[in-house]
Amino acid sequence: MRRAAVICLVVLTGQVSAGCSAVNGDAPPPVIRVSPAFDTERARPDQALVVRAKGGTLRTVQVYAAGAQVPGVLDKARTTWRSSWTLTPGAEYSVTATAASGDGPTTMAVGRFRTRAAKRTFGLLSTTPLPGETVGVGMPIILDFDTPILDKAAVERALEVRAASPVEGAWRWTSDTQAVYRTRSYWPARQAVTVTAHLAGVRAASGVYGTVNRSFAFTVGREQISTIDTRTHQMVVSRDQRVRQRMAISAGMATTREYTTTSGVHLTMDKGNPVRMISPGRVKGEPGFYDLLIDHAVRISNSGEYVHARDNVWAQGRANVSHGCINARPDQAAWFYTTSLRGDPVTITGTTRALEWNNGWGFWQLPWDEWRLGSALHNPVQAGLEP
Repeated sequence: MRRAAVICLVVLTGQVSAGCSAVNGDAPPPVIRVSPAFDTERARPDQALVVRAKGGTLRTVQVYAAGAQVPGVLDKARTTWRSSWTLTPGAEYSVTATAASGDGPTTMAVGRFRTRAAKRTFGLLSTTPLPGETVGVGMPIILDFDTPILDKAAVERALEVRAASPVEGAWRWTSDTQAVYRTRSYWPARQAVTVTAHLAGVRAASGVYGTVNRSFAFTVGREQISTIDTRTHQMVVSRDQRVRQRMAISAGMATTREYTTTSGVHLTMDKGNPVRMISPGRVKGEPGFYDLLIDHAVRISNSGEYVHARDNVWAQGRANVSHGCINARPDQAAWFYTTSLRGDPVTITGTTRALEWNNGWGFWQLPWDEWRLGSALHNPVQAGLEP
């Protein structure tokens, strides 16, 4: 019977195993290869860290940078471990990996490498929703970047959405500096959502790298959906599928396109009490000029449309006489103002003017397949479960 011996393998490059192995005399020890190689001083941060085992399977892989463990995924064959995300520029990484072949020899590889520093950087300028905000079920996720993104696919791959209830959603680039995430259907009510932009090491353009990851969370609140029929001059507000308010309204008079309320799926965007409203394209003294302070105004588009209070109760429920907004009785408008969250859907029907998908948050105007075409990856992403 052969007796196993304990030997120490010393290798100068990280491409082959380095460490201590138990060898039984018959089978060679597994070989561990690490990329970037150990002792590299200027590794590319936009490529993942990969650990591979040849002649065996990986038993453990531990990677640390700045004292924090680096997440990664081991394939089903247990021969390849890959970091989940790109690497932080200008950081030192330490790697410890072990591999074995059945009951045969075990190999350990231990080493370090450093990534190159970024000469130019990019990051997030702002996020919507705000961290900690409670929003409506139609709420999009809007990320604004501080630098034009040329490699949109690389940045989009680094964006992660996790929800308590899995949903299907997709990113769409609305400009070189803005990406918007919309779910296929409305968010399930009452759940937490976490958004993480794993930007560290992502190459957005030639020589431009992310250096910081950013994460924020928000809550989807109750389901409140409003429907407005401009032909019957009625608005119905339902919460959790129960009617909570019926409101007589007056919509746009439709004498011009400007004064025609847009039909389509709107989202509540913000609100003010009061809001100053000035007639666009007109100066004082011209016909149609107005400059008013309007109470309890909830904005639903970027073309000047609000649901707001107005004392023209003689028209509400009977005629459309506004400049494009939805007028409601002051007490009911105050109720709607108080109960609205950003991202509550407001569907309007009955006019000759359609809401454009890029007018405010009119994103629900696009069919799902068309929405997906704006993704750099052309692939819907399921928001995974919160851990």
